[in-house]
Amino acid sequence: MTEDEFDAFYAAAFPRLTGQLSAFTGDREEAQDVVQEAFVRAWDRRGDFLADEAPEAWIRTVAMRLAVSRWRRARRWLELVRRTPPPGAVPGPDPDHTALVAALRQLPKAQRMVIVLHHLCDVSVEQIASDTGAPVGTVKARLYRGRAALAKHLAVDEADGAADTGELGKAGVPVRKESGRV
Repeated sequence: MTEDEFDAFYAAAFPRLTGQLSAFTGDREEAQDVVQEAFVRAWDRRGDFLADEAPEAWIRTVAMRLAVSRWRRARRWLELVRRTPPPGAVPGPDPDHTALVAALRQLPKAQRMVIVLHHLCDVSVEQIASDTGAPVGTVKARLYRGRAALAKHLAVDEADGAADTGELGKAGVPVRKESGRV
């Protein structure tokens, strides 16, 4: 079948097949999708397509099989969704974590990066220097300045929580009575 013959066949058969598959699927858009997919598959076989002598029946059969496959996939998906329990309530972030993240956001990027890598990811100063391409002394300076700035930001954020104790630790950071930690 030549390209022009296939185009003519498509123009004549597509509306008829879409109508038939609409009755089968109950959804015109779904019918158009499966008929179109069947024509794409027929295009790949167009060299021996006329040998079947019933090209429209072949496309109808393929389209019906595609529709049934889609139904099966949709049904399996629905069964999976029904079996999966809804996610439980997720607790909100810890107030200390929220305060730390807010304070870290106020630091310059270079200081924030070395603070996070060194204190939260347990990366050595030498490894941070190697990874960032900064000298070890620069990394140490960023850590020192970052800690000092972080302590100030946390002191302002946590001043309400330690106001009743009146105790301040290093760099003016309020001390909690229960743990004695900053």
